[in-house]
Amino acid sequence: MDKTLFTPDAPGQLREIIVQGTKDWAFIPDPLPEKWDMPDEIWRLLVEARQELARLDGGGRYIVGRYMPTYNLLLRPLQRREALRSSSLEGTYATPQQLLLFEIDPREPKSSSDPVNSWQEVSNYGRALELGLHLLEEIPISLRLLRRIHQELLSGVRGYDRDPGNFRRNQVHIGSDRRFVPVPPNELMICLDDLEKAIHKKIEIDPLIFCFMVHYQFETIHPFMDGNGRIGRLLLALMIYQCCELSRPWLYLSAFFDKYKDEYIDYLFKVSSTGNWKDWIAFCLRGTIAQSKDAIKRFDKLLGLRKEYMELLSKIGGNIRLNQLIDYLFESPVISIPELETMCKISYPTAKADIERLVKAGILVESEIQARPIIYFAADIVDIAFGDLPND
Repeated sequence: MDKTLFTPDAPGQLREIIVQGTKDWAFIPDPLPEKWDMPDEIWRLLVEARQELARLDGGGRYIVGRYMPTYNLLLRPLQRREALRSSSLEGTYATPQQLLLFEIDPREPKSSSDPVNSWQEVSNYGRALELGLHLLEEIPISLRLLRRIHQELLSGVRGYDRDPGNFRRNQVHIGSDRRFVPVPPNELMICLDDLEKAIHKKIEIDPLIFCFMVHYQFETIHPFMDGNGRIGRLLLALMIYQCCELSRPWLYLSAFFDKYKDEYIDYLFKVSSTGNWKDWIAFCLRGTIAQSKDAIKRFDKLLGLRKEYMELLSKIGGNIRLNQLIDYLFESPVISIPELETMCKISYPTAKADIERLVKAGILVESEIQARPIIYFAADIVDIAFGDLPND
């Protein structure tokens, strides 16, 4: 790590270490500040971010209360998209169709090069998020919670041999050129204990801004042997949900971080090297504004599509079962005839007839992915839930 890039304003200390027989420097961050003097431009961004976040939270509740039968019809698409984009930041790729197919038909990879490895890793991210939300009902955000979701993230995938669920006992570095070297293992628990105390301490910093500070601190400490980026972004989503007192965990920033990956990495590094909190926090606030607006736009489009589908069903002679199937597709826009047969406890011919009616109506399309049984996707739902929406 280049010691000359670190100025006297760096919020931590450099420690000389030996890595693979050569001298290097590791960065040990100071505990997070309890106060932060906010520049005027941050105030303006914070006000807008808070307004958009409140609009997202209120809008989600309104749509569910008035039009959607459950929160999951809105939350599940957001959470799957978060899993896809957070994983792609780490070089693990899957299409929405591949992820949805894996979820209804999980299987073990046949080799290290099998693409199923990537699908399973992305699916694990979604499971880790669900586990984190469940754990928040029982325990606070804590080192214990982080270890549990880390174990879930790496369960049965590449990285399972990197001590899942336990903090590292070895030195790690970021980048093949060791652009950044995190805390040495003998200092790790001191930094993690300070972070846990900071999360539970009453401070004079806006909760949303503090969430971004915690995300920086976690990534800088880099406490696990693998999966730190994904766990850090899971932690950010959980903290925003809890600290900003949202009714549901609506906000996910990985799509914004993925779109501006270079800036994401550079701003994190510049906090460590120069103490530049302002640009990092401004970047995250812009992400909050963008992703809040994006989520609201997706809600509106999904709501409009659901209304269109229900009107279409009434024209072609729908029934209660088909209406329920439409709602199921908004939560999981993939289905097979045997799955519908089991789900609705109906005969295979009846399930086949239902699927064929929705195909004829243009609601379902047969998947191009070769699979048995044949898989059908609700293509319009997939496009809205996972695609890049055009700017209005």
